[in-house]
Amino acid sequence: QVAVEESGGGLAQSGGSLRLSCTASGSMFSINALGWYRQAPGKSRELVAAITRNGTTTYTESVKGRFTITRDNSRGDDENVVTLQMNNLKLEDTAVYYCVAAFTVRTMSDFGSWGQGTQVTVSA
Repeated sequence: QVAVEESGGGLAQSGGSLRLSCTASGSMFSINALGWYRQAPGKSRELVAAITRNGTTTYTESVKGRFTITRDNSRGDDENVVTLQMNNLKLEDTAVYYCVAAFTVRTMSDFGSWGQGTQVTVSA
């Protein structure tokens, strides 16, 4: 069993920055992938960024060059921290952001452990 808890988010102006953090804890031996999904009103959820245990990263095209995902595995076998640094925010980044922990990036959507979500709102 893996527990996932997000922090950060909030309101930022267009062009500004926000930082999301997520702690995944529990049976982390089965977790290779950590990442962030987002869902905007009226839209389907999408994978924003993901990082594997060995540091391989994946980004959706719209955030490349603006968002950076990092992972801290140094807290021991039972806890990992993943951070999403979001720079040059755009209005279309407004969404609820969810942290997800899973065995692989491919299994995140259907079989991952999801956090409660944190709101990111970008204003003009």
